[in-house]
Amino acid sequence: MKLTLSIRALLACSLLGLTACASHVNYVNPDSVDTVNIDFGSTDLQMIASHEVDSLLAFPPVQRMIANGTRPILFVDRIRNKTMEHIDTESITDTIMTKLVQSGAFRFVDMTAAAALRKQLDYQNDSGMVDPTKAIAMGQQIGAQYMLYGELSNITQQNSSERSVYYKFTLKLTSVRTGELIWIGEKQIRKIEKKPLFGL
Repeated sequence: MKLTLSIRALLACSLLGLTACASHVNYVNPDSVDTVNIDFGSTDLQMIASHEVDSLLAFPPVQRMIANGTRPILFVDRIRNKTMEHIDTESITDTIMTKLVQSGAFRFVDMTAAAALRKQLDYQNDSGMVDPTKAIAMGQQIGAQYMLYGELSNITQQNSSERSVYYKFTLKLTSVRTGELIWIGEKQIRKIEKKPLFGL
């Protein structure tokens, strides 16, 4: 009898322990500050994108280009990741491009889709499967006037009590026709992680 009670008590404690260890998932505002750790996170991405877009749109020569109503045509080259972290720089690019498109100030050609577009044009013009009167002719795509590109670098330092990481994101706008650097923007972020006095 005592053995049975002990087993029941042990099972109850085990179940209670499993319940206590179960993870809990909550939805949070994606714009809320991400402080899970010191590594590059969603808050850093949003800060960079907002700062660079605002800086570009506020630059007087760019404002003059936009003011004539032509909506300059851009393409985005890759953002180089010069940090030691695995950072999805394509997400930074996408967020910046989304904000610029939604501003209504620019038009974009998507170079990541160039191969797929060429394949579709070849299919329409060369496969014999598409009515020639309805096929899109070669040589009608709009060329980009400006290239947007940049890089992300960092410096990390630490001692026995804290770890510091400094990120620098640089974005540049260059004329495709002349190679002239039209604009350059920079966003710096520094974060400090205090180490606990006791612990792992």
